[in-house]
Amino acid sequence: MPYRTVSWNTLSRSLHDSRPQIPTGLLSARALCQGFARFQRRPFVVAGKFDRSAIMAAAVAAATNLQERHGLTRAAALSTALKAAWQAAKMARTAAAH
Repeated sequence: MPYRTVSWNTLSRSLHDSRPQIPTGLLSARALCQGFARFQRRPFVVAGKFDRSAIMAAAVAAATNLQERHGLTRAAALSTALKAAWQAAKMARTAAAH
């Protein structure tokens, strides 16, 4: 009966490579979106529903910041900023519910 060998280095590397990658600037964009909602007095959640115009305004501000700081294209920066803005909005909705 032949033996099957396992390369632990290959296995470990494949597990590491399969993890989802965090986009560049996501954490700073989320913090910027939360600050935008607080300082501009445009909450992401109004009467239990998402305020999409406030979320988009925060995402645009964060995308501009990402472009300046990380040199991303407008599409990549806006994609990352929208993900961050929606994460912040979902956290705000959860916090408002409690």
